[in-house]
Amino acid sequence: MNLLYPTIPIKQLPGMLRIAFLGAVVAGCYGALHDQVTYSISPEYFLKFKSRQFSYADFGWPPRVFASEVGFLGSFWVGMAAGWFVARAGLVRLPRAMRRSCTLRSFAILLTTCPAGGFTGALFGLTLTRHKNSSDWLLLQHAFGLENVRAFVIVGCLHAGSYLGALAGLIAAIIYVRRRVRTSVGSEPH
Repeated sequence: MNLLYPTIPIKQLPGMLRIAFLGAVVAGCYGALHDQVTYSISPEYFLKFKSRQFSYADFGWPPRVFASEVGFLGSFWVGMAAGWFVARAGLVRLPRAMRRSCTLRSFAILLTTCPAGGFTGALFGLTLTRHKNSSDWLLLQHAFGLENVRAFVIVGCLHAGSYLGALAGLIAAIIYVRRRVRTSVGSEPH
């Protein structure tokens, strides 16, 4: 397979697109729930920071609805890409029953590593803000007009950790799929 111009057998394309779509839906829903939790920690993160990035999605609905929109929009594309890469790793080559099981386990890996990464990021944010005096955060405070800089930084670190968790989960899921494909293809009669 050429890495710059990979070939995709046309019969595998519908399955790959379904897995990518499923990844987008799962990740989008996860992101919407994730941002409800992070909104509880720092509403300012959404109202004063994300509102700038996602102004096109702000329809004037309540702030928590906006946080869910931001979560969905900020996550669905990650899930779509993850689903696509997991499918490209060979998921669509597996027999249908094994593919379903392997897809669920791949997504379970990602749904485990994302919150673990987010939790690690939040701990990093807690530690980072605990050891800094408030004057170190004045620029950030003034740039966004923040009242609770610590919560803002913790949520920022939590979000970054979640994305890193998704990357780690994607790598683990691809490794899992490759092993399943290798054992499945290796056990097929020739």
